[in-house]
Amino acid sequence: MKFEHLIEINDPLNPLADTMTREQLWRGLVLRAEDPKLFVPHLDECTIVELESGSFARRLRYGELVIDDVVYLTPLQEVRFEVPAQGEIAASRLTMTIEAPSEGVMWLRFLYDDGNPGASDEMGKMYEDFKKSAYQEADIDTVKIVRQMASEGKLDASFLN
Repeated sequence: MKFEHLIEINDPLNPLADTMTREQLWRGLVLRAEDPKLFVPHLDECTIVELESGSFARRLRYGELVIDDVVYLTPLQEVRFEVPAQGEIAASRLTMTIEAPSEGVMWLRFLYDDGNPGASDEMGKMYEDFKKSAYQEADIDTVKIVRQMASEGKLDASFLN
């Protein structure tokens, strides 16, 4: 199943919306990768097991379930999570891309590929719709948390150094 959606970050036509800089959004996305417990309440533990230039490997524990993945960083542009096939888990990928199509406008694109072909039966399609909805809600929550951190100054370069 492949699924993608956009979340608007900045809209210059909406004067009531708080704006974020690309740098603040980027720092928030990196924080989501490095310390996902701030964003995923049911995650019990995240350990960074290997650091490379531009990437790092993590071990995530949800109760008895342990998932290894690799995070790839393209500074100020993209954070990509790749889960290799392991046990009964198919290889999958999540890519979060910052898009700024025009001055003052910024979007965050989420692209999911769970490694499985799209469902062909009604029950499978219902399950996919449920997963898509859950992904989208989690992504909306991520943006809310990043917005709050940005408004509190927690994503400013001076705060993080």
